[in-house]
Amino acid sequence: MCLEIQVELPVPLDHSLVRRCEEDVSRQNSQRSSLHRTSAAVCAGFRRRHNLNDSTLTVHVNLDQRSYDIAIGTDNLSDIGQRYSSQWPLTHAVVITDTNVQSLADVVTSSLQQAGVRTTLCLVPAGEPSKSISEASRLWDELLSQGTDRKSVVFAVGGGVIGDLAGFIAATFTRGLNFCQVPTTLLAQVDSSVGGKVGINLTGAKNMVGAFWQPQYVLIDTEVLQTLPDREYRSGLAEVVKYGVILDADFFAYLESNVERLKERDADVLREVIARCCRLKADVVEADERETSGLRAVLNYGHTFAHAFEAVLGYGELLHGEAVSIGMICASRLAESLGRIEPSVTQRQQELLVGLQLPIQVPDSENELLIDAMKSDKKTEHGRLRFVLPDRLGHVELVSGVETSEVINTLNACR
Repeated sequence: MCLEIQVELPVPLDHSLVRRCEEDVSRQNSQRSSLHRTSAAVCAGFRRRHNLNDSTLTVHVNLDQRSYDIAIGTDNLSDIGQRYSSQWPLTHAVVITDTNVQSLADVVTSSLQQAGVRTTLCLVPAGEPSKSISEASRLWDELLSQGTDRKSVVFAVGGGVIGDLAGFIAATFTRGLNFCQVPTTLLAQVDSSVGGKVGINLTGAKNMVGAFWQPQYVLIDTEVLQTLPDREYRSGLAEVVKYGVILDADFFAYLESNVERLKERDADVLREVIARCCRLKADVVEADERETSGLRAVLNYGHTFAHAFEAVLGYGELLHGEAVSIGMICASRLAESLGRIEPSVTQRQQELLVGLQLPIQVPDSENELLIDAMKSDKKTEHGRLRFVLPDRLGHVELVSGVETSEVINTLNACR
């Protein structure tokens, strides 16, 4: 369902964003010799803006003409209309959201309306089934009926499902519309809203139809996480932990020392954590935007196991972050069995994940079905399983030639 919201008295805006920047010099290098930063650089790579919210942190994703900023703040959702329209012309906005977060989409719609923008609100059912050809087709028709053209901008307000679906609509309608990500779950804020992967599912495979389509802008409000159900919030923390394991040992140590504040959803800690995760992912995306070099595969740590759990148990039985949490322990145990790491690396991951109240044990399922699901993973080559595995905390590699028997032994050891 799409609703058009008319603005009777457009309010002209004459604003400019005053930027005070702390430049990350290394970010200007097109190819980095290493993506692994020390704790002294935890706050590097983002800039603070002081015009609307003194606590807003900005991460810049440097992709030449496709570059964009990620603004991370607290209670800044209602600023979206002013923030966007002060930087780019905007006459028509298409806000795509789901039934779970319509109240947040209403805030975005109201903000755009106050900026004098004609706004169309499109609601989709909440949940993974909405990432479908049928839902995409319905949205294309709705956008056509609402007079959407190449000057229109899509605003994705929701979690990963909405970001993927709305981004796919933006990438395909009239061969490409600008779009803005407004992620409302922790998982989407630190992962799926950054990097430009958009798409929908086929009946037998997840994310098989899609595109690389970078957003024009990303706005993250940590305040929306206060109303996120506990289980969904914890699910997002699994992806946060992942960044420490794969790219930044000092960040991992920071998480270990802030478990209670993370569980309490402390706004200051969340801003810093989300900004660091976005910076780390941006570094990877800048170096391998379209997954041509294999570098971007490091972001899939734990995901070969996780996607198998999701497929075999049925989507929804485990939340994605829960599956990733278990998958990371499996991947770490596999690395142990191959002699790549000491047991202490796995032990630290286990203790942090358990401290954050995330699952770490393989659910009841048949090994043969899990192996078959893993063979459908996009990292598989010629039927041979490949895994992203650590060789130390803060660094991982893509490992080929892993025997099926080793994977089965690992699954059994993690039950």
